[in-house]
Amino acid sequence: MNFSEVFKLSSLLCKFSPDGKYLASCVQYRLVVRDANTLQIRQLYTCLDQIQHIEWSADSLFILCALYKRGLVQVWSLEQPEWHCKIDEGSAGLVASCWSPDGRHILNTTEFHLRITVWSLCTKSVSYIKYPKACQQGVTFTRDGRYLALAERRDCKDYVSILVCSDWQLLRHFDTDTQDLAGIEWAPNGCVLAAWDSCLEYKILLYSLDGRLLSTFCAYEWSLGIKSVAWSPSSQFLAVGSYDGKVRILNHVTWKMITEFGHPATINNPKIVVYKEAEKSPPLVLGRLAFPPPRAAAGPLSSTESKYEVASVPVSLQTLKPAADRANPRIGVGALAFSPDSCFLATRSDSVPTAVWIWDIQKLRLLAVLEQLSAVRCFQWDPRQARLAICTGGSKVYLWSPAGCVSVQVPGEARTTSACASWRRSRGSAQPSGRGLTTRRTRARSGPRGSRPETSACVGRGKGAERLGAGSPTGVARRKCFACFSIARQFCEYVWYKTNFCYLK
Repeated sequence: MNFSEVFKLSSLLCKFSPDGKYLASCVQYRLVVRDANTLQIRQLYTCLDQIQHIEWSADSLFILCALYKRGLVQVWSLEQPEWHCKIDEGSAGLVASCWSPDGRHILNTTEFHLRITVWSLCTKSVSYIKYPKACQQGVTFTRDGRYLALAERRDCKDYVSILVCSDWQLLRHFDTDTQDLAGIEWAPNGCVLAAWDSCLEYKILLYSLDGRLLSTFCAYEWSLGIKSVAWSPSSQFLAVGSYDGKVRILNHVTWKMITEFGHPATINNPKIVVYKEAEKSPPLVLGRLAFPPPRAAAGPLSSTESKYEVASVPVSLQTLKPAADRANPRIGVGALAFSPDSCFLATRSDSVPTAVWIWDIQKLRLLAVLEQLSAVRCFQWDPRQARLAICTGGSKVYLWSPAGCVSVQVPGEARTTSACASWRRSRGSAQPSGRGLTTRRTRARSGPRGSRPETSACVGRGKGAERLGAGSPTGVARRKCFACFSIARQFCEYVWYKTNFCYLK
């Protein structure tokens, strides 16, 4: 795996453009736009204050910078660098800002969620949407960009409004049978809207585009309810993560539960592959140490190697006992995501924070468990193939695929922490390619410029890597490897990920 040099970054603000051509990052009040292939700076913009949020337009021609503290939004153009737009919400304040799907309107949410202001960059017109509700996910667009669904709160009751994005006219308005609406989300095909209640009541409702109630699902009563929801890319399945530590899968035909996945603390099934991360610090050779160390070799005196070992069942996972006297206990399924082909589902139970569970949706069974040494902060699927990137806040990034999993040591000193990761989409194509992966880190200091340290996983680079792996049309080749740290130093499948890895500070 190839790494770029380390770039400075503020507040983990770094995003690829939707077409995959550019990479935007923020350093305090400066916005830096780079070419995603060469990482050369294309544009450098200066905002009026520190940037708290950035977002690309859908056509990758504009990028907005939200300055929440000052109630401002500044918009920059890549084709016309001299053009810029400033939106001032004034005394109303600003808590959220996003693009409309057409890339020519900006939706700003004022403080206390009093209203949503729709600003047009073409006609300079302004529209207002009243009564937006402050909830987990209160604004959602259909994938084709035609409709907007908005969660509302009026007279102590929850409502949903569906608006047409072309003219922002109201299409449907209906009330929801919820006590406290927590979020809404369109299915990828844009035909069904899911709305779920807060954690105090287990209820998820499915509505059609015209506001008809299609189905209501309730798994149990008198206990904490829904914690996370995710649609499959095919719109055939709806995964509902609950506070009882189970994921329930609903089908798109009857909207009934077809199966439920639990997260037990002990794995007994021999058909389940359990990958367990193990670290080993190499011994220090005092005779080879130089005092003071040379400037080029500045860094930690020893590096910790990481590998995955295939554990034998039964395997007991590390569990976290929640605090009974605190709100929002660390229990239940806190994160879940489908692979782009809808064949796999990745989940994380907050009571077992160091494990990622991979489920086979076609066979409706648990396929693999990845147990890390640290708590899992985030994971994200490659937008094109079944490949999962995992970050734990340490100095490594982990990749899983059906062929196996690897641990990749990223450049930097011992205090490097990888906070999150995002994949790059393809250039000039509507289909994502997943060719690049961006990780964002904190509390790190850059190493030598352009350095490419050795990785502890079975990952090739240089001429040898090109000879072994680059010939595969999919970017993945398999070889027997004798010196591999990824799977217990035994024979394993050599996995070469032909990707550009941009590692940011």
